Amino acid sequence: MKKHKYLFIRRILLMLLLLGVIVFRFIPAAGEWYARCIYPSVSLVLSWITSWIPFSLDEWLVVWAAVLLVAYPFWARKHGRKWRSLLLVEGEMVLWIYVWFYWGWGNNYFRDGFYQRAEVAPRAYHEAEFKQFLREYTDSLNASYCTETEEEREDLHRHIKQLYRTVPSRFGLTVPYDFQHPKYTCFNILYSKVGVLGYMGPFFAESHVNRELLPVQYPFTYAHELSHLLGISSEAEANYWAYQICTRSHRSFVRYSGYFGILPYVIFNARMLLGESDYQAWINTLRPEVIAQLKAERAYWDERYSQMLGKIQSAVYEFYLKGNRISDGQKNYAEVVGMLLALPAIR
Repeated sequence: MKKHKYLFIRRILLMLLLLGVIVFRFIPAAGEWYARCIYPSVSLVLSWITSWIPFSLDEWLVVWAAVLLVAYPFWARKHGRKWRSLLLVEGEMVLWIYVWFYWGWGNNYFRDGFYQRAEVAPRAYHEAEFKQFLREYTDSLNASYCTETEEEREDLHRHIKQLYRTVPSRFGLTVPYDFQHPKYTCFNILYSKVGVLGYMGPFFAESHVNRELLPVQYPFTYAHELSHLLGISSEAEANYWAYQICTRSHRSFVRYSGYFGILPYVIFNARMLLGESDYQAWINTLRPEVIAQLKAERAYWDERYSQMLGKIQSAVYEFYLKGNRISDGQKNYAEVVGMLLALPAIR
């Protein structure tokens, strides 16, 4: 009797959690309420509980969940379980993982968009305005170039967290805590092979950065992944915050990382929007050292990249993003330029 009662309660709870995900997905105000009222407490508790563990629990949860889902049918059939019972158990496991993903972090995909929270309208494209942005950005990028490297990561983390604490509350970011640190990635070689520089762990509120990052990439990438931990789901907005935070720093190396971090997206937009002659003219205004560093960065990651694994990961990630209201998929990263045109500075 107790077993049946426990099973009934467990499944009722699962259905309620699933219903909550549906509500957050289809009612934007509910998604924003989750991001501002539920997620801060959830992330605080999860990240505090797991902060003493140096390696990624998210990684191992995914690995063991996959092993369990594959191995359980063999075990169940060997012990005489019927197919109906087996499939019910497998289905329930998948649904618990699903609700854990969304209640732990994924419901942030359903919050209000950047422009609504920032209280600004998207800017329509005007060539003169875009060229003015390119001139100002290029001047800042060229002026900020430096050859410094920052080796003390913990000090850098504290510095970037302090800058995030100055973001006005209307943007809806949670507050970073001192005990929140990027987790050690056990399968780092796989991330390098598919071009992943960092990711957000939704099950235990863990942020991750690729351990092979070049020094110039680290501040920007860390600030990007930290913004995800603070409740930002959009990749474009994560780039926006990484840029804004790094370029506000008094440390020259962090500031340069901010400008350099969005350079590939600025290039993508300039190539798409400008004529070939205007595009080449703009490229020629970039400092030669910056261009050389960008080429060296691309060569560095090309050496580690696997075409086969990269294509598989790209297809899966594209499907994942579009399934979570990021309609432009991976092109969303480059939309940071539109956000900077609409709101050049935090105010």
